[in-house]
Amino acid sequence: MLSKVIEGLATKKSHVLVPDHVYVPKHEIISKKEAEEVLKRFNCKPTEMPLIFSNDPAIIGLGVKPGDMIKITRKSPTAGEGTYYRYVVEV
Repeated sequence: MLSKVIEGLATKKSHVLVPDHVYVPKHEIISKKEAEEVLKRFNCKPTEMPLIFSNDPAIIGLGVKPGDMIKITRKSPTAGEGTYYRYVVEV
């Protein structure tokens, strides 16, 4: 009986959608034109940007594919809001 309870606890997981979590900042796909402007502003190639995997839980629901660029908007107590960019790659 106790083994069934332990087995039930081990297999039972609560389903939390990661993008809806309070600690996950806003993630959005940016257009190719906006991505080109970002690369021009930072004078770099897409592969020189920080990377994010296409199966990352924070972007799972966005429908991203390798080659897309993600804009992450984080709230900051000192700066107000910070913007970060990630280049999507396959695992």
